[in-house]
Amino acid sequence: MESSILRVGVVGTGAIGRTHIERINNKLSGAKVVVCADKHVEFGKKVAQQYGLKAYESGAAMIASDEVDAVVVATLDPDHEEYVMAAIKAGKYVFCEKPLAPEASACKRIVEAEVTGGKQLVQVGFMRRYDPGYRQLKEAVKSRRYGEPLMVHCAHRNPSVPDDYDTPMAVENSMIHEIDVLRWLLDEEYATAEVKFPRKTRKAYENLRDPQIMILTTKSGIYIDVEAFVCTGHSYDIKCEVCCEDAILNLPKPATIEILENAHRGNDIDSDWSTRFVDAYNIEFQEWIDACKEGCVKGPSAWDGYIGQVTAAAASKARDEQIIVNIEYDEMPQFYKK
Repeated sequence: MESSILRVGVVGTGAIGRTHIERINNKLSGAKVVVCADKHVEFGKKVAQQYGLKAYESGAAMIASDEVDAVVVATLDPDHEEYVMAAIKAGKYVFCEKPLAPEASACKRIVEAEVTGGKQLVQVGFMRRYDPGYRQLKEAVKSRRYGEPLMVHCAHRNPSVPDDYDTPMAVENSMIHEIDVLRWLLDEEYATAEVKFPRKTRKAYENLRDPQIMILTTKSGIYIDVEAFVCTGHSYDIKCEVCCEDAILNLPKPATIEILENAHRGNDIDSDWSTRFVDAYNIEFQEWIDACKEGCVKGPSAWDGYIGQVTAAAASKARDEQIIVNIEYDEMPQFYKK
């Protein structure tokens, strides 16, 4: 398939699905979205017409079609398992937006199906691993030039969130990104999880405790704290500081021009994830396309998706019961040990 175009089908044509269609068809090389499907059939047909695609009334039928080489799953979270399983059954590469599935048990079923099928087909959309800044940080940590990592301090701040955003979503929808990227950054498994509630901001909704602080420890004893403050009212801000024995390593800020205007010197900042991580998304999808054509996906695996949900579930239990929770995973199948 190296010299041909990878034919992609997208199931789920909401905002993120349409963004991926535009990204693959207009910005990247080696692939083209040719078909789409949505549970809301008429909406899916309108999107197909807008982008010049063929519409399917059934996501499962689209995945099974010989018109599709690879699949992007961008549906609501509860539908992920159904379509990822359909792709595995069809023997097709599948990129699934995070989470792989809302429950760790569902992720485990996907892992088992992939192992039984005998070929790694699934990639989970943890895009921070592809951010140039996080990649620089990982290389610095991995080199051990600065000694062993001892502590990690992170922040995940939003100016605002929709009014249906509630307390559990801080862990399960926001800090899940830190859960994945820090495990990848440190190349370690987690041991414990805890979540603390500072004083609540007046800007938070009634059903949202904000801010929150998630505390993780790793098997070797690295201490991690992650601040989730999603109703700051003023900024989108992602921070990661790794305290090593011999140096402090900080996630670099995205490059922006310095502006001198009206007796003020400053820089513009991103207002949300869609601009802050646009390069990461582009790199992520280009590498996925290239890997599919080479016949070997290399990104975050179904096993990584399972680990993320086990850790998030432990953190959620810690939050709800205000206790420290030990994190216990099943043993990684040999299939994923590379």
